Amino acid sequence: MNYLQVKQQLQQFFIEDIGSGDISASIFQNQHGTGDFIVKDDGIIAGINIIKEGYHLLDSSIVVRTNYKDGDYVERGTVIATVSGPVASLLTGERVILNLLQRMSGIATLTKQAVIALSSEKTRICDTRKTTPGLRMFEKYAVQCGGGYNHRIGLYDGVMIKDNHIAAAGSISAAVAQVRESLGHMVKIEVETESKEAVLEAVEAKADIIMFDNRSPEEVKQFVELVPSGIVTEASGGIQLSNLADYRFSGVDYISLGFLTHSVKALDISFNVTGGNK
Repeated sequence: MNYLQVKQQLQQFFIEDIGSGDISASIFQNQHGTGDFIVKDDGIIAGINIIKEGYHLLDSSIVVRTNYKDGDYVERGTVIATVSGPVASLLTGERVILNLLQRMSGIATLTKQAVIALSSEKTRICDTRKTTPGLRMFEKYAVQCGGGYNHRIGLYDGVMIKDNHIAAAGSISAAVAQVRESLGHMVKIEVETESKEAVLEAVEAKADIIMFDNRSPEEVKQFVELVPSGIVTEASGGIQLSNLADYRFSGVDYISLGFLTHSVKALDISFNVTGGNK
């Protein structure tokens, strides 16, 4: 993640939560204490540096000690980080930091489960643009922490020609040709397909990536055989943890999973403060 972007996003999140000031924290007068971040379920950690970056934005005097790094597996009851400093500052930053840490770790944990379920030496798991507005940078990074890969980040860094684009352009060939006329050679073009005929047309149009949308493992395997080795293949749609293993030997290069980010359960993490000495 880009440090400057992380800092900017964290500032906005704190502004939203703190507003004109944390009035609950006004009960503390120069009290110092220590707080532990404790994982309450087994999982993969993602966003551990959010603790340090977040607290240092609020109060540079806070000392942060992290015990694990992103991508580490931790068991329930594990203390992943300890912070010490003014109690008021520790409590003011608690919720924003926990919200990000829990969601990112939940995504990393689910991604790891998907990677294990697929257990393929060839096919990689990747995400989609089905992310939470304002959190895409954090969520896509969490996918990496879980052993997955990122699809395009946004509409600006890769072309994806879907069914509506094809319908509006008239054909796959026309859509690809029009895009190539307006963009440089550095931009990759992906085409979504649902039939053998569409796959062959995408190949003829020289698409860089061909997606097989809502296809069974058997269909994906058949379609892969139609695609030259220089074109990347992807499968998406209707693929869940329960049927990922069915695609293990399909031969596709990537499987993109929207549920990694849009249907994730946050990893349960708590923050417990002790001390409170002046």
